[in-house]
Amino acid sequence: MAKLGRELSAKGINVINLSFGEPDFHTPQFIKDAAAEAMANNFTYYTPVSGYPDLRKAIADKLKRENNLDYNFDQIVVSTGAKQALANALMVMLNPGDEVIIPTPYWVSYSEMVKLAEGESVYINATAENNFKITAQELEAAITPKTKMFMFSSPCNPTGSVYSREELASLVKVFEKYPNIYILSDEIYEHINFIGGHVSIAEFPSVKDRCIVVNGFSKAYAMTGWRIGYLAAPKEISDAADKLQGQITSGTCSITQKAGVAALNGGLKEVHEMRDAFLKRRGIVHELLSQIEGVKVNLPDGAFYFFPDVSSFFGKSVDGKTLNNAEDISLYLLNTAHVSTVTGEAFGNEKCIRISYAASEDELREACKRIANALNNLK
Repeated sequence: MAKLGRELSAKGINVINLSFGEPDFHTPQFIKDAAAEAMANNFTYYTPVSGYPDLRKAIADKLKRENNLDYNFDQIVVSTGAKQALANALMVMLNPGDEVIIPTPYWVSYSEMVKLAEGESVYINATAENNFKITAQELEAAITPKTKMFMFSSPCNPTGSVYSREELASLVKVFEKYPNIYILSDEIYEHINFIGGHVSIAEFPSVKDRCIVVNGFSKAYAMTGWRIGYLAAPKEISDAADKLQGQITSGTCSITQKAGVAALNGGLKEVHEMRDAFLKRRGIVHELLSQIEGVKVNLPDGAFYFFPDVSSFFGKSVDGKTLNNAEDISLYLLNTAHVSTVTGEAFGNEKCIRISYAASEDELREACKRIANALNNLK
């Protein structure tokens, strides 16, 4: 969709891109200043595979300070983005045929990473009625003797759903019955959270030694292009991830790492300002989407996405062409309304589309107006 949107833009068409999973803010200046200083001080050489010790120590301090999690710096592996950290965890943990339980909707790369690691994905379909979150009963029903791992994100991409402490506690009670199941917790949207604070499943002592926590800098600090993320895990897992990464990419960019140290040690003022802006945008988009007849939309608690159900439009037509699924709807909105979205099929839900509100308030209002007009023209 991003590619098609760029092609239309190249023709001079005003496309509003709501398909990107990327903050539209600039990286805070103090972080960029730290990168410039790193270059001036010649931090331009190969780095340790798992990251500079000062960065790993800063991450450990952050996990203690913000998440009440105790990790030594040698339990942390810095990677070229949280995406690589997730891949590292799956590659070192899975044997052929191992099952990974994934609640749907899920981030598109989860299932493909499992496939690359020769595992098998087992899906639990979460519904809008439960704000796209699974229950303990659904989790337990999905467990088999082959289950090796549970993989999820909170806040979630693509739904914005956030698991509360009570909801996580109910899942933990299930995991306590199955001590051989590991938990891969993707917490990259941690700070874009509108319900009063992030809770990590690794905070529960009974499962902490089976948790692999993945996080990064791209969403909270608007550092997507810097490519830096990390995992924190039991020592034997972090050691294995270090070995794997040493044979694939080695250590991530030296300059980026020094910028990461500055980000973690610089406080959360800018992070909270961006979160507050997203909160305001969420309100604008929710109000406007809710006014479109036929669109079913819930109010997400985090991230910067809506995941509305547009299935009421399936089978409707315009100019002699029938729209049969979410992909058709997304393409129709792009080509007719000139608004770029993403089909929900990519995220494991064929009834929905993903709309990012990482755009200006004016763009969001105009985009929702265009979407409403286009959908209202379907017969």
